[in-house]
Amino acid sequence: MIPRPAPGQAWGVTAVHLSYHGLLALDDVSVTVTAGQVTAVVGGDGAGKTSLLRCLAGVLRPAAGQVRRPAKARIGFLPASSGTYPDLTVAENLRFRASAYGLRADVATRRAAELMEQAGLAAARDRLAANLSGGMRQKLGVIAALLHRPELLILDEPSTGVDPVSRSGLWWLIASAAADGAAVILATTYLDDAQRAAEVLALDAGKVLASGTPDEIVRLMPGSVHAITAAPAGRAAQRGWRRGAGWRVWCPPGTDDAGALGTPVKPDLQDAVIATALARQLPSLPRDTPPHEAPVQINRARKRPAGPLIESIAVTCRFGSFTAVRDVSVAVEAGEIVGLLGANGAGKTTLIRMVLGLIPATAGQVRLLSAPPSRLTRRRIGYVPQGLGLYDDLTAAENMAFAAAVFGGGAASLPGPADLPGTVSGASLPVGQLPLGLQRRVAFAQALAHGPDVLILDEPTSGVDPLGRARLWQTIAAAVQSGAGALVSTHYMEEAEECDRLIIMADGAVVAAGTAAQIIGDARVTVVDSGDWATAFGLLERAGLPVSLAGRTLRVPGARPDQVRQVLPPGYHVHTEPGTLEERFFDLLRPVSQDALPG
Repeated sequence: MIPRPAPGQAWGVTAVHLSYHGLLALDDVSVTVTAGQVTAVVGGDGAGKTSLLRCLAGVLRPAAGQVRRPAKARIGFLPASSGTYPDLTVAENLRFRASAYGLRADVATRRAAELMEQAGLAAARDRLAANLSGGMRQKLGVIAALLHRPELLILDEPSTGVDPVSRSGLWWLIASAAADGAAVILATTYLDDAQRAAEVLALDAGKVLASGTPDEIVRLMPGSVHAITAAPAGRAAQRGWRRGAGWRVWCPPGTDDAGALGTPVKPDLQDAVIATALARQLPSLPRDTPPHEAPVQINRARKRPAGPLIESIAVTCRFGSFTAVRDVSVAVEAGEIVGLLGANGAGKTTLIRMVLGLIPATAGQVRLLSAPPSRLTRRRIGYVPQGLGLYDDLTAAENMAFAAAVFGGGAASLPGPADLPGTVSGASLPVGQLPLGLQRRVAFAQALAHGPDVLILDEPTSGVDPLGRARLWQTIAAAVQSGAGALVSTHYMEEAEECDRLIIMADGAVVAAGTAAQIIGDARVTVVDSGDWATAFGLLERAGLPVSLAGRTLRVPGARPDQVRQVLPPGYHVHTEPGTLEERFFDLLRPVSQDALPG
C-alpha cells in the first residue's frame, strides 16, 4: 500500500533569485504550495514559470532565497515535454517510472492499473507513447508523476496544446491528486486554467505581477476597468485592449479621463492581470508613446467576391475506410471571425487543409474567394499554422523578406515585427532563438504583410502572456474590420468570446454552430460549495458523477441538484449556476469522444 501524503504540509519558495548567464530569470519570487489544493503559476513564454518549478523540484539551485520541498522521492514532476519515452508503451513507461521510485512490482501494477482506468488509458496500455494523442500523452505523464502518491506534484504546462476534452481529463487527475492530499503546483499560459486553482501567482519577466486567490487578485487590482464599444483614443489608447466584441480600458487611480469612459465594469481575473501588467509597463513609457496598433492593410485593389470568402458545402473527406470529415458546411464572410472548436481528431485540421487546397474533398465542394482553392487564391491568404511556419535559422527580417518574395512583394514595403503589438528587441537573432511569444508575433507580421483577404489561424496565441494575447486578438480584429475574414482554430474557451460565431466539430461533423451565447443557451450546472471539497470530490467521483474543481468549489455538469444531494452528507451547499461554454462543449462531445473524462 502506498501511503497518502501527510496532511497540513506547505512547500514553496521565498525571495528566490535566479540568473542564466547574467540574465535575470527570477527576481524576488515567493510562492506557497499548500497540501490539498492547487496553485497555478501563470504567465507567457519567458515569464519564469519553468525556472520557478525547476527550483522547487531541486533541478536548479537559486542564487538567493529559500526553497522548501519534501525529499526528492516524495516529489512528482511533469516537464513540459510530458516526460514519457516515445518508444515505450504506456504500461512500459509506468513500469519504468515505478522502478525509479522503488515501488514494489505488485503495488506498482495495482496503482498503475487504477490510474489508467480512471484516466481512460486502460485500452491504450500496450500502445507506444509516440502513437498517443497529445492529451493522452500528457495524461500518461501526469499518471507517471502520481504513481508513488507524491507529497508535492509539480506540473509544467500540462494542458498547453491539449484539446478541451483531454484537458477535462487532465484537470480531473489534478483535482484527484489534490483531493488525495498532495500539494499541487502547475504552470500555464492561460487564465481559464488559473481560474480553476485555489491560489494564483502571475509572473512577468521573472517578477511577481500578482498573487493570491483569483478573487484577491481582482480585488487588489489598482484603478478601474471600463467597457467601451469602440477603440479608445488619445492617452486612453495605451491602456486599452480588445475583449470580445468590445474594448476594455484600464484607468489608474486618479485618472482624469475616467469619467469620460462611462461606468466601470466588474473586472474578472483576465481583466485584473492585464490591468496589473499595464500598471507595471506604462510608467516606463514616454507620455507620447503611440498606442499598440498593428499596421493592417487589406489590398482593396483586388475584387472581393460578393459571397463568402470561405465556403464548404456538404464536404466529406475519407482516407481509405476512415471518414475524417463528414457532410460539413461552413461559411466565413468578410468582416467576421469564425472560431473552429473541437477535440483532437474532430476533423478541424482536415477541414482547414481542404480549404487551403492541400488535400482534395472526397465529396462536396470547397470554395475559397468564390473559386476552387488554387495557387492564385492561396496568394490572398494569411496563414499562421500551429508550428508557425518560420525558418528557425533566419532572422525575423529574413523570414519576412522570404515571404515577400514568395508572395511577389518587395521587402521594403513589409511591416517589421516591431510594428506588431508587444514585440520587443531581438532583430539580429535567428527566429529559433527568440521566445515563443515573440516568434508568434513575427508569424503574424509575416501573415499580414501582403494584405490578405482571408486569415486562417491555427492556435494563434499559444504561449503568449495575457496582455500579449489581447494585443494579438486586437491585430486579428483590425484585419477583419478592414474587410478580411478569419477562420481561427483554438482549444481555449476564453478565446471563443473573441469570435463572432463558433463552429464545434466532433467525429468529423458539426455538432453546434452559432454565437457562444446561442450554444450555451439556458444550460445550468450544479455547484457544490464547501470547505471540505476533497471529501465531496471523492464521494461524487465514486458515485460516477463527472465532477470538476474550480478553486475550492466543485462543479457537477450533467447532474441535477437532487442527484448530488443524495450522494453528499448534510452540510454541503448545493445550488445551480449558468453553465459555461466549456461545460456545454464537453456535453456535446461526450457521446463521441474516445478520450473523454471518466464518468
